Amino acid sequence: MLRIAVLVSGGGTNLQAILDAIEERRITNCQIEAVISNNQNAFALKRAESKGVRALCISPKAFESRDAFHAKLLEALREAQVDLIVLAGFLVVIPPELIAEYKNRIINIHPSLIPSFCGTGYYGLKVHEGVLERGVKVTGATVHFVDEGTDTGPILLQKAVDVLEGDTPETLQRRVMEQAEWTLLPQAIDLIANGRVKVEGGRAWVLDSEGKERT
Repeated sequence: MLRIAVLVSGGGTNLQAILDAIEERRITNCQIEAVISNNQNAFALKRAESKGVRALCISPKAFESRDAFHAKLLEALREAQVDLIVLAGFLVVIPPELIAEYKNRIINIHPSLIPSFCGTGYYGLKVHEGVLERGVKVTGATVHFVDEGTDTGPILLQKAVDVLEGDTPETLQRRVMEQAEWTLLPQAIDLIANGRVKVEGGRAWVLDSEGKERT
């Protein structure tokens, strides 16, 4: 059984997609041990509590230093004995010591087709604003493993979404969530939970039912 923690800063729509997928058995062999937010007012915490999942607020504002905050976050994850950390709109930089301890065991959902519109400064609506300003015709979402860089870890899954005439950052954000994010993240967790992902040499592969790399 894969034990996961979901880290989130806001409303938690991707968390809800995970909760629904577990309930509907689109994610199997997995349970959420904790939902952690840096924001005490995050609606994601209420989503977790409504499903009987442990919900924690660990905010940098509550600590005298970033090091103290990082230590508390790492302590909570160790205490929950998680196998996988899922970043679902967590607007806090992940410290190197956490990345080192959970190497190839942290995944993130990013609302673009990496390597486009990613890296420092590209988060939330800013991603979709960049897409519209550039005039691209296709965007999407990416699930990737987290390394020491910003959106630079091995890509696991991607899904394309059309940009439509008259889109605003808000309408595009909603379409990317509905058509890509809410599908990809549960799919990625299910693949990992069932031993169908391989990460090696800075790349990630999805394995078939016999454990062979997909071609």
